[in-house]
Amino acid sequence: MSKKYYKKEKRKESFFQRFTNFILTILIAVAISAQMCTAANNNLRFVQVSDSHFSTFEENTSYKFLKKSQELLDDVIFQINTSGPYDFVMFTGDLVNKPKTNELVKFLSHASKINCPWYAINGNHDIAIDGPLTKQEFRKILNCHNKYMSYQENYYAFTPKKGFRVICLDSIIDYKLTSNGEIASEQMKWLKKELDEHKKNTIILCTHVPIEEPYSSSNHKMNNEDEVKALLESYSNPIIVLQGHYHCVRAKQKDNIVYITSPSLVTFPNAFRVININSDKKRTLVDVFLKETNLKDIQNRSKLRLFGIDSLYGTLEDRNTTFEIKKG
Repeated sequence: MSKKYYKKEKRKESFFQRFTNFILTILIAVAISAQMCTAANNNLRFVQVSDSHFSTFEENTSYKFLKKSQELLDDVIFQINTSGPYDFVMFTGDLVNKPKTNELVKFLSHASKINCPWYAINGNHDIAIDGPLTKQEFRKILNCHNKYMSYQENYYAFTPKKGFRVICLDSIIDYKLTSNGEIASEQMKWLKKELDEHKKNTIILCTHVPIEEPYSSSNHKMNNEDEVKALLESYSNPIIVLQGHYHCVRAKQKDNIVYITSPSLVTFPNAFRVININSDKKRTLVDVFLKETNLKDIQNRSKLRLFGIDSLYGTLEDRNTTFEIKKG
């Protein structure tokens, strides 16, 4: 073989190797990208804000720092907008302190500044039995002021991302004056239907009145909590319950169900929750974080108004922890 022919063959081989390596590089990059997309789709990051008790006219009480409710809400919105991205924000009831239409509209003018999708359910302070802010009016106003909400009932559900289902309950009694709650029979049927249709999904269940009491309170509890628990416990997929109403910090796991109770913005510790969920075929990890206000002067003054603050603040595990839900 001549030297000239040998060099020509060598150049051809080098070109073939380079082309093969190029193709392999593209395939590897595509595979890695697909894995990253899959991982991203199995992650859900969101915020829970509860019991903001927004007020534009009320004085502070021995329990609630109402005069600073607007500043506290704006601080939370600032933190959300500067620490994202989040898949959504959920307000779990008691948006306003008094069930007045103009108060709710003013609250929504603040909430509309959130830079990601946000949703809300009603609390007992949001609904008037004999006043203008009925359940129907509450829903109508939210639908008009929030492009992400257009629901026909005060209970509803949505899919923020493939593999996850958010179910929002109406736990408020509006036929008598009470701080207790309940899930009515018609809504229980709807809830079962939702759970049946999403057995393979991770469920985020939102309620104002707790399904799992963080501490005993006969005049605040859900009247049919045992019935609701029995329904939830009949399913094996991960269920994360977001609840408020008790103005305290708690986090608890029972088998495949995680109960997260969030505090009030106007009561110490004046905080909200950030929750991150990661799922794969074997397990679901639920990271729970407590985010306190940047307005430390308000927080300190709020703290001085209360006795038994340790009960409201919870333990370190109540504030920041990770739960593991095993599958199969």
